[in-house]
Amino acid sequence: MKAVVMAGGEGSRLRPLTCNRPKPLVPIVNKPIMQHIIELLVRSGFTDVIATLHYLADEIETYFGDGSEFGVRMRYTVEETPLGTAGSVKQAEPWLSDGTFVIISGDALTDFDLRKAVEFHKRHGSMATIVLTRVESPLEYGVVITDQDSRIRRFLEKPDWSQVFSDTINTGIYILEPEVL
Repeated sequence: MKAVVMAGGEGSRLRPLTCNRPKPLVPIVNKPIMQHIIELLVRSGFTDVIATLHYLADEIETYFGDGSEFGVRMRYTVEETPLGTAGSVKQAEPWLSDGTFVIISGDALTDFDLRKAVEFHKRHGSMATIVLTRVESPLEYGVVITDQDSRIRRFLEKPDWSQVFSDTINTGIYILEPEVL
């Protein structure tokens, strides 16, 4: 299986930690954030990872290399100017045309069972799936409203309490079919 790791952001809210280091290389428990993500992907059966890069891209490429040390095959796309999530995934399209793939944010520290998420996606015959989770304090996130069939009906970006009708948020993990591109 293939995954796209969105690793191009500057991490400006983490300064000074990210002044000379890309956010995906900020260490958490003695490992870069992105290494934790790649280890999750490997545990979930992913073999190919495409990292979309921008800020200090060469440092990420140098750290992960071809990915063999981490149990994956790594590829990279580098954005000269930030393209946003859709633009950077579109840039990776040449490597994504042969099956279902996952997109994960380069700072998404999680223990989600990605295999189960992909199984859910396929079982429902979806073209696109957004992985959601529930949180205690939804005010800090964008809230997602779903119907009884788990279909997304509405997004509320960082609402105030009067608008909070849900404790469900977007995790930054997406599962897509190549036809979406």
